[in-house]
Amino acid sequence: MDSDDMHDANDVESLDDDFYGGETEDDDDNNNDAADDYVDGADNSDLAQRTEINFSILKESDIRERQEDDIRSVAAVLSIPPVAASILLRHYNWNVSNVNEAWFADEDGVRRKVGLLEKPAYKNPDANKMPKLTCGICFEAYRPSKIHTASCGHPYCSSCWGGYIGTSINDGLGCLMLRCPDPACAAAVDQDMIDAFASAEDKKKYERYLVRSYIEVNKKTKWCPAPGCEHAVNFDAGDENYDVSCLCSYSFCWNCTEDAHRPVDCDTVSKWILKNSAESENTNWILAYTKPCPKCKRSIEKNRGCMHMTCSAPCRFQFCWLCLGDWSDHRGACNRFQDSEKQAVYDETEKRREMAKKSLVKYTHYYERWATNQSSRQKALTDLHQMQTVHMENLSDIQCQPESQLKFITEAWLQIVECRRVLKWTYAYGYYLDEHELAKKKLFEYLQGEAESGLERLHLCAEKELQVFLSAEGPSKEFNDFRSKLAGLTRVTKNFFENLVRALENGLSDVDSNGAATSKAKSSKNAAGSSKGRGKGTNRATVSSKITVDNEWYCVECTYANVGSATACAMCSEWSCGQCTYANIGSATACAVCNQQRQ
Repeated sequence: MDSDDMHDANDVESLDDDFYGGETEDDDDNNNDAADDYVDGADNSDLAQRTEINFSILKESDIRERQEDDIRSVAAVLSIPPVAASILLRHYNWNVSNVNEAWFADEDGVRRKVGLLEKPAYKNPDANKMPKLTCGICFEAYRPSKIHTASCGHPYCSSCWGGYIGTSINDGLGCLMLRCPDPACAAAVDQDMIDAFASAEDKKKYERYLVRSYIEVNKKTKWCPAPGCEHAVNFDAGDENYDVSCLCSYSFCWNCTEDAHRPVDCDTVSKWILKNSAESENTNWILAYTKPCPKCKRSIEKNRGCMHMTCSAPCRFQFCWLCLGDWSDHRGACNRFQDSEKQAVYDETEKRREMAKKSLVKYTHYYERWATNQSSRQKALTDLHQMQTVHMENLSDIQCQPESQLKFITEAWLQIVECRRVLKWTYAYGYYLDEHELAKKKLFEYLQGEAESGLERLHLCAEKELQVFLSAEGPSKEFNDFRSKLAGLTRVTKNFFENLVRALENGLSDVDSNGAATSKAKSSKNAAGSSKGRGKGTNRATVSSKITVDNEWYCVECTYANVGSATACAMCSEWSCGQCTYANIGSATACAVCNQQRQ
């Protein structure tokens, strides 16, 4: 299947390659105002600039066609029937080269190995002399026309063949290597025998097993893990991007078969999923919010205001919640200082409890945002489908514009869906980010925060502001302003997330452990400035390089939100700290890393 055709059919989930694609040096010259682009009808959307896709989708018909091609090829080269070629290919995991190589090296050995007998191993008596033959399974006598044999010649009746084949098919994939019912015989049972004696239902099962065998032994293909999906994905190695998209609109990672999670690596995803499903957080909660009964050691949760605790039956021990001492000893007041030995044990317990509580609070913070973005993405997919199937046609009628002029709305929703996916996994990344690397953590949270803010503005605009035009009774003069705003926010949000993705894929290497900008980061900034002719303090407040939203405008180059009265971008007019060389925004009066005052 042509990968380009596949990609067009799966527009909902195939945004990755565009999303991570970089811009060329001439982008500034081609960055015209979004409203003008759509009025002129020119489709210069970034979404149309796809990079080469390294995977293709295989439907069941495609798989069967490939199987038949391989069978015909082997049958022609080895001069054997197609049913025999099929047996050979199944035995050699559908590898045509291995079949040909083994056959020409030792044909007799291969025949014995796979059960392709040239001569019958058992000779039936002359049918003309014996009007009936005995079935080798039920031992009933049948006329010769009711007796059937594989290549070995062992006689079995139609009923026994049907039962034997049906049982083997219901047992699973082993039916693909079916041999003669005689325990001492290794003759293969070919496809013709299956077609002749299996029921219609069993034939369908056998065909599904045959298709599965072709995919599951191929290292370059995998089944789509989405429930109910029967498509396979063929992946061409050589690209670090393992995210693939099936025609069923499900995206997954080729390497680990989990949900698509670029730019987060598979190890982080594996740890995060395991943590979400494990009992570790239950244990943390018990440690953080319960205490053990001093007598029976069962965990007890405090659910009332007083400190007088009574363990449940049969223990019924009464103790103080604060010091865990016998309630009768301190007479309702827990104000006595503990001796050093008891205090050490108490302090250690409290330390463990506080650590567990801190760990639980941290996990809850990241998990809640991870799960919320996942649910928001699912809702966005539903809204996108509704937009494509219902609202686009209605909006076209209301605004008296062809649907081709409304593509900016679909592109905005596609961007929202993709950004929600990326944002979801950045919270898993943030959970495992080393807290001691403060510079990296600060850079990560800044980039994540900027990306999330941009996404919320875009999502709000696409979800809320569009409703005004969907419920209008006729064309609206404000629709072109809305077009410009939504297209601009889509572009700005894309830039926000490109910055975030690029930083995470580089391991946040733009800062070292001391918080200083690395030489690589500084050289890349200088190179970018020289190649595009952007010196320090360059005025960027031109119509084609900013997106105005409410009382702010967003620089298209760096996506920084500037005040409406600014004539130059505060971020792009940056200054380097003389102490740690960190690149600060133009409006900053002190270094964001070392607090050194601007000189």
